[in-house]
Parts: sequence; C-alpha cells; structure tokens
Amino acid sequence: MQWHEKTVEEVLKEFGASRESGLTPDEAARRLAGYGPNKFKEPEKESRFVKFVKQFTEFIILVLMAAAIVAGFLGEWVDAGAIFAIVLLNGVIGFTQEEKAEKVLESLKKLSAPRAKVVRDGALAIVDAASLVPGDVIVFESGDMVPADSRIMEAGLLRIDESPLTGESHPVDKDPGRLTDDIPLAERRNMAYSGTTVVYGRGRAVVVSTGMSTEMGKIARLLEEVKTEPTPMQKKLAEFARLLVYIAGAICGVIFLIGVLRGDALLDMFLIAVSLAVAAIPEGLPAVVTITLAIGVQRMVKRHALIRRLPSVETLGAATFIASDKTGTLTQNQMTVKKVFLPAAEMENVSVSGAGYEPSGEFFAGSKAIDPLKNQALSNLLRTALLCNTAGLEKGEDGKWTVIGDPTEGALLTLAAKAGLKKEDAQKGLVFAGEIPFDAERKMMTAVYRDNAGRWHAFTKGAPERVLGLCKTFHDGNAPALLSEGVRKDVLSTNEEFAASAMRVLAFAHRESAEPIDIHDHRHVEDNLTFLGLSGMMDPPREEVFVAVDKAMDAGITLLMITGDHKTTAVAIAGEIGIFKDNDVAVTGEELDRMGAAEFENLLPRIKVYARVNPEHKLKIVRAWKERGETIAMTGDGVNDAPALKEADIGIAMGITGTDVTKEASDMVLTDDNFASIISAVEEGRGIFDNIRRVVHFLLSCNMGEILVLLVASVAGMPFPLLPVQILWTNLVTDGLPALGLAMEPLDPSVMDRRPRNKKEGIVTPRLLKVMVIQGAFMAACTLAVYAAELYLLGGGLDRARTMAFTVLVFCQKFHVFNCRSERESAFRSGFFTNRVLNVSVGFILVSQIILVYVPWLQTVFKLTPLNAVDWGIVFAASVQPLLWMEVVKWALRRSRA
Repeated sequence: MQWHEKTVEEVLKEFGASRESGLTPDEAARRLAGYGPNKFKEPEKESRFVKFVKQFTEFIILVLMAAAIVAGFLGEWVDAGAIFAIVLLNGVIGFTQEEKAEKVLESLKKLSAPRAKVVRDGALAIVDAASLVPGDVIVFESGDMVPADSRIMEAGLLRIDESPLTGESHPVDKDPGRLTDDIPLAERRNMAYSGTTVVYGRGRAVVVSTGMSTEMGKIARLLEEVKTEPTPMQKKLAEFARLLVYIAGAICGVIFLIGVLRGDALLDMFLIAVSLAVAAIPEGLPAVVTITLAIGVQRMVKRHALIRRLPSVETLGAATFIASDKTGTLTQNQMTVKKVFLPAAEMENVSVSGAGYEPSGEFFAGSKAIDPLKNQALSNLLRTALLCNTAGLEKGEDGKWTVIGDPTEGALLTLAAKAGLKKEDAQKGLVFAGEIPFDAERKMMTAVYRDNAGRWHAFTKGAPERVLGLCKTFHDGNAPALLSEGVRKDVLSTNEEFAASAMRVLAFAHRESAEPIDIHDHRHVEDNLTFLGLSGMMDPPREEVFVAVDKAMDAGITLLMITGDHKTTAVAIAGEIGIFKDNDVAVTGEELDRMGAAEFENLLPRIKVYARVNPEHKLKIVRAWKERGETIAMTGDGVNDAPALKEADIGIAMGITGTDVTKEASDMVLTDDNFASIISAVEEGRGIFDNIRRVVHFLLSCNMGEILVLLVASVAGMPFPLLPVQILWTNLVTDGLPALGLAMEPLDPSVMDRRPRNKKEGIVTPRLLKVMVIQGAFMAACTLAVYAAELYLLGGGLDRARTMAFTVLVFCQKFHVFNCRSERESAFRSGFFTNRVLNVSVGFILVSQIILVYVPWLQTVFKLTPLNAVDWGIVFAASVQPLLWMEVVKWALRRSRA
C-alpha cells in the first residue's frame, strides 16, 4: 500500500510522529543518521586530470601517438615532436571547451528548497531542508518550495505547481483525504512532492520520503542507469581511423615486401614504409575536426545554445526526431486568457491577442478591434476578475513580467491590464469587507466589498456549471435580465467548446445588495447572482514555435510532444503548432502500459503526442526510436525529463527554467529557453558536418595523392620523391591551415531544405571515396610527371627533382582546396572572396613554400634547392591542373542533371 492510500493517522502511526508536536530533536537526529541527509546523491565528478586524459583515448589519437613513438625510436625527433604537438593541441581544445561548459552550468545553478519550516517538539522552527527526516511534520505556504515528499494532513486552499515533476501545466488543488486507487502520480491530491512549489494557500504535512527516496530522487537514480553512448560522428571517426590503419598497414607491407624481394636494405625499406604510413594517416585530422566543432560551438553560443559535449554539435545535424516537452518548452508556461464569452446578444465571443503575462494585447469582436471599457458587460467582467483576485503582477529589472501567486489569477490580472484596468482603479469607491476563498468542494471564490453609498457587492469566479447554477439573472449589455433556459444552454455550450479547445474555463458573476452581506455564510453570499460571462485561458505556444516547427518539418525532422499534461490539452496545442495532423494518434501513459510490445511497435510511427506520461514512459519512447535506427533529440526542463535527455542521442535542457538535474543530464543547454534555438542549433549542426566532410575530403584526397606518389615511385624503382620531413610538413602545416579555412565555410542556405542524413552514413560515402581517389591520382600524376621530367629528362639532379615534386604537390593541394568547397558547384561560382580565412591560409602556405625554397637554413632542414623562373612556370602550370579539370567534371555533372 502506497502513502496516498493510507489515512493520515496510519501514516503518523507508522512513523511514530505526532500531528501537533512532530518529532523531538533527538529523534530527528537519530533518524538523520539512519536515513541520511535530505539531498540527492552527488554523482562522482571526474577530476580535471581524468577529463584531460580522456581527450586522448579515441582510436585515431592512439594511432598518431604510436606513430610518434615509432618516429622517435627511429631518430626522427622533428616528426615525433610535430605529431605529439598536434595531438596535445587536440586534447587542450576539447578539454577547454568542456571546462567552459561546466563553468557556465555552475553559474546557471539555482538553490532549490535550502530551508524548511518544521515542527519539532511542538515548536515551529526553520531548518536546513537537508536535515529533514521521514516522520517530520512540515508547514508550507504560498511561495514555498516543498522540501520533501509528504503526506498532506491539512490543506487550507492549498494549490501546488507540480510541472517540474509531472509536466502538468495547471496548479493542483490539494486535499488531505485518503485515495483508495493506485492512481498516477499527477492525480495524487493528498501528496506534496519535493521540488514542487506552493502557489496558493497553506498546508501541513508529514514527511514520508527524503533524498534519493523521493520521486525526484528516483528520477535521479534513473539517470545513473542510463549509459552515455558515443555520438554517431565519434563512432564513424573511430571506424574511419581503423580503416586508415588497415590500409596504411597493407600498403606498407606491400612496399616492404617489394623492396626486400628487389634486394633493397631492410633498414631503408623500413624507413620508406614508415614514411608511407605517415603519408597515409592524416595527422592533422583530429585537431582540425576538434577545431571545427569548437568553431561551431562558438557560433551556437551566439544563437543561445551551450554545448556541453563537443561531438554533440554534429549529432544535432543528424537528428531525425525531436521529442519535446510541452510545458515551458513549446508553450510559455504562462497562463493567458484567449477568449471571453459574454451572454449579451450583440457581442458574444471576444478574442484577446497577446501571450504570457506581458500586459499588451487587443480585444476583438470577430475581426474588429474594440475598446473593452466602452462595453458595459465586458467592463463588468474585467472588474470582477480584478476584485476577486489575490495575485500580483510585477515587472522585473530584466523587463519581464511575473506573477506572484496563482498563475490563473495572474492571467486575469494581465487580461484586465490589456484593457488598461488596474486593481487600484477597480477598487476606487469600494472598501474590502472580506473573502470566501476557493475550495475544492464549492469550486469558486468570492470577494465582498462595500461602496461609499453603503451598498454591498459580491464578486464571484469559479467553475462555470457551479457559478451558473447560482445565477438568476445575466447582464445583457445594459442591465441584469432574467436568465432564460436558452441563455443557460448557450453558456454551457460555450463552456464545452472552450474546454474542447484545451482551455481552462472560469465563470464570473456579481451580486449587489442594499443589505449587509455576511461573508461567514457562503450559501447566503453566493446566491441570486448575476451572470457576467466566461473566460477561456491556456498556456499558449511560444510565438516563435510556429516558424520553428515549419522549418523542422521542411528539413525532414519529425516532431513529437511528450508531456505530463492532459491528453486533450496536449492534442490541442500540438494541433495548433502543426505537430499533430489528421491521421496522427495521441496516447496516454496509462494506454502505453496496457499496450503489448507488438501493438506499440505497429502504432509507433503514428503516435505524435504522448500525454500523462512518467519518466519511464519517456525512456521507453526514446529507446523505441533509437532501436529503429533514428537519431533522436529530447528537449525538456523538468526533473521528469532528465533520464530521457540522457538516453537520447542528444539531450537539450532549458537554461532558465530547467532544473539542475536536467542540465547535468543534457548535451546542450538553451540559454534563452527558446524552442526556435533548437532548430538554429540543428542548422548549425548540419553546417558543421558539411564542413567536417569538406575537411576530410580535402585531407584524404591530398593524402591519397602523397601515397600514390610514393607507391608508384617505389614500384617503378625510382628514388623516393618525398622525404619524411617533407611529408610531415605537407600533412600538418600546408594541409592543416587550409583545412581550418574549410572549417570556416559559411552555412549553405539550402542546408535545411534537405532531409537528415542516414545515421549509418559515414563521413566518407562510396561516391566521395571514388572522387577522392580520382583527385588524389590526378595530383600524384602531376607531381610524378614534373619529378620524372626533372630527374630523367632535364638532368637537374635528385635534390632539385625532389624540390620540384615537393613544391608541385604543395601547390596542387592548395589549388585543390577550392574544389572541396562544393562537390557540384563551381569554385568560381561559390565566390573566391566569401571565405576570407581560407584565402588567407592558402596565401600564407604559398608564401611559406617559397620561403622554404630560398632561406638557406630551411633548405638544409627540408633538403631543398632554389628554383628559377622557368621552374616556377612549370610548377604553376602543373599545379593548377586539378582545379581546372575538376571544374570541367563539375560542369558535366551539372549538365547531366539539368
């Protein structure tokens, strides 16, 4: 039997506690030693040293470190030092980004329930919430955060906002009565849960669970069970690294075997094989990929997205599904009155513009804007909404409007403020006499005032069916008139219509009396009322969500809504913003539990809305789509979202309204809580993957050219055209800088017009591999042609021939980098001046190559000789060929697709 199924007396007896005096301090201390402090178990944080070391555990990094060690053993200290330097740079960049993200998160953390009001030995005391134990009697009132899971003993008009735990957008009315059924968490009205907030009234409760045993704690424990998986790109890079190692090993083995069979010295052939390995493995790739991701992170920060794990940047671009929480993510988490119904014949339905608590908006009768204060019936309703209200509305230093008190009453204050009415205006000429608060039985609230003429006024709001039943007249726009059966049916029909649109409906009524109204007798006060009208309010979608949803769907991304709110409300919001279509299905958590595995599997593609779900359901949904091979992003702000965020391929937390637990579980934090920022981040993610692919295209095609130069020369029995130090210079410096330029390539405007790439698609596709082999072969042919001509035809000698080959290869690759900006578009059409960083890096490398050729001490290090004007003419003529011929190929491809 669970706590909500027991009576208050049974719970107190089980914990040996007294309703009036609570526990003694000694007993509380004894229990604290047994149960432990009332706080979540802190996950063991990795030390900075461990975080730094983890940057060097990826396969390709380990391969590079092994290559550096081999180079060191062979006495190639320059090569070894260069490789270690690039590996270290890669690690420092990754570590620095993670540290920055953690520091920002620390600044976003907020204290939650640090203090609690507890009854100890019959006296009320304020203690650290961490010192609470099961059996403690606690007291809370409006504005307090519930410090521990508790069974409510007394509830004075108590309402609690449970949205961080359940996703329920409306505050829940609490009642101490026993509940006999095994009902969902969101419907346990006699329980108060840790981390939720009291928005109205006061309560007294006995603590039943603390720390990790609370419902919030159970969610935190779920996080421990969810293992963090490598991102798709990390997996592909690891596979790619292994493939490169196998290819390099095979080529080295073949060359070594050919040399041995030809009778070459074993040591010489070993050095040649190591040089080939250096040529085969793109040493600069890990660092350039890391820098590309880091550049993307900086772009995303400007678009309000903080990335906690660097590889997650790219994962966003592959997202095929985004599963979003409703309350506070797709919606504003601010109740807003959208409709007003007046029973007056000339103007029944009034719509209200604006969203949230900001008091800006207009009133419309049909499509015509109206002045609400010039309409007697509407003016009376607004005045009642203000006078029968205990909330406050205020503007913060940041310019944002917030409500102090019940969100529903805050929405009514905003409604009146849009008409230019303030509470002090409505109270002019009136003296407050008393209030009959809302309770769950009456489902209404009444405020009583006396005017200067000595007449009494009762202003009432509440559930439409209850309020209407107490009315004898209605305001027809001029004066009270008899409430006929036809008007009554019209009111009830409108109530049903508003409710079907997922709006929370309130009715308003007024009574005027010459005789004093006794506020102690609600039956006397709330009788013979004049019906004024209805208001329909909802937690509206964020304004930017509509465009974001359209953009996501155009990009081939399927959106799901997963919420703890009611099914009707969820479907209405999802339909309004475009997530839910005619043939789509909505299911509740209870319906999910009843479904068999086969039924759920068959229905899964049609389900777009999940309502009244708990954390286990969210995990089930995320896992179901992952098992189908989809890349799923999960957004949310409440603690109830945290396990699913961690399980998803990428978890996205809200930075402002999100809980600390959710942020810790996420891969990305939205600093502005704006759903549209997610789509902007997806756009950046796709652009980043495109840039990584451009970088890989460039580096590997260049490396293939180097491999073929060495392989063909070795097989043909020619002296080696390139020396190990020249290969390393080409791989790390002359290739690395232009690759960084490619990483800065601007976003393709059409990046969100294509479908997400397949999760199984590697960075290098079969088509791209074919293109890279052809391009590499062409660069190798240009290099070998110049090398052979200089060595065998022009008689320039080996050093001069190597200088020519080295320079042609470097220049070839620098012209080729412009091919890699687009697989189809002409380099000239893309605009040579749209990527300044690329142009500067290419210019820097070309100048550096010239310096190498002419500075004496660099000539010695790289074993080069000076070149004359004719040599430079040959170098340029040969080097520009890959760019020119690739332009011809691209032109032919465009023609074939025209």
